[in-house]
Amino acid sequence: MSEKNEMQGERSPGRLASQPDLMAIATAVHQSVEQRQGDSLALLALLRLLESLHKEIQEGIFQDRLPTNRQGLYALLRDMEAQGGWPYIPRMKLQAIMTRMLPELLENGDSSEHENSLNR
Repeated sequence: MSEKNEMQGERSPGRLASQPDLMAIATAVHQSVEQRQGDSLALLALLRLLESLHKEIQEGIFQDRLPTNRQGLYALLRDMEAQGGWPYIPRMKLQAIMTRMLPELLENGDSSEHENSLNR
């Protein structure tokens, strides 16, 4: 496992280690990332799959199982606070991708045309 993966594992919720099925999922995702290194389209497909699964769980079974009383809601909110809040999958903005590419575009010449397309 890479150093980055080990660091991410350290930040994972404490309960993950006690749930072998979740550990297996995390391991499978990390292996999938390793297999797709250098292939941005394959990594994008993996990100889309993870986002789709997140949405499916959140909008389906999770919402159906939300607490229906104050005690249950309190326990859920307390757990969220202790474990890092609401799960969220942020999207990378196209402008951030273009900004990362800007030095390469400038290096290859014709910079004014590329800068104009970025500012639109």
